[in-house]
Amino acid sequence: MKPFDLTGRTAVVTGSSKGIGRSIAEHLAMAGAQVVITSRKEGPCQEVAAAIEANGGRAVSIPCHVGKRDDVERLIEETRRQLGPVDILVCNAAVNPYYGPLTDITDEAYHKTMDTNVLSPIWLCGLVKPDMVAQGGGSVIMVSSVGAIKASPNLGAYAISKAADVQLTRTLAAELGPHQIRVNCLLPGLVKTDFAKVLWDNPEAERTASLGYPLGRLGVADDIGPAALFLASDGSRWITGQTLIIDGGASIMSGRVTE
Repeated sequence: MKPFDLTGRTAVVTGSSKGIGRSIAEHLAMAGAQVVITSRKEGPCQEVAAAIEANGGRAVSIPCHVGKRDDVERLIEETRRQLGPVDILVCNAAVNPYYGPLTDITDEAYHKTMDTNVLSPIWLCGLVKPDMVAQGGGSVIMVSSVGAIKASPNLGAYAISKAADVQLTRTLAAELGPHQIRVNCLLPGLVKTDFAKVLWDNPEAERTASLGYPLGRLGVADDIGPAALFLASDGSRWITGQTLIIDGGASIMSGRVTE
């Protein structure tokens, strides 16, 4: 057995035109999977797919707004048409439309956060389930956040949605386990992506944030991609319902690391 070989498998990675999602897609492709690159805008998706193909991988671009049920259904239908049944699903796309006290959030912002970050993965899992059942198994990976396990002032709704993704992982793992469908969850710490740029976009902010990390630095997208490859592969074939924290050790600290 080659535990990390994904040759012949089809993977859908949402939010994969940049950042963590792109790294995950690239690592799955390097392991042999044919990968669907998807986000809202077609141009960036095509660029990532073309880069993967230029490196010898197989990738297609299928734009999708994961907050819209019709778009999500079309994504999976088009994946089947172009590449075949889905073996690996990575629910990475997320939104955070509001920054501020939770008690001041509008209903619209709250529902947008929960629908995109929690309801959409439920849609996706329901849509790929028949493929995975028919094939005797599959792997689903939820990309959550360390915000799921600690208080996040001004990011309350986002943190709530990410905590929900952890419980969603456990629930789906229990429901889908009899079909040999594994469901696991990644909890990245602060990663230097555009999504989190407000938290690290100047040297002083990055230096201050890094003080809380025993490894002395913030994460980069390629710190996450290999972990997703592990959970997608047969190397983790007896792991399901679990959360893997990837945060440079920040979550083990009771306070900041001193210089």
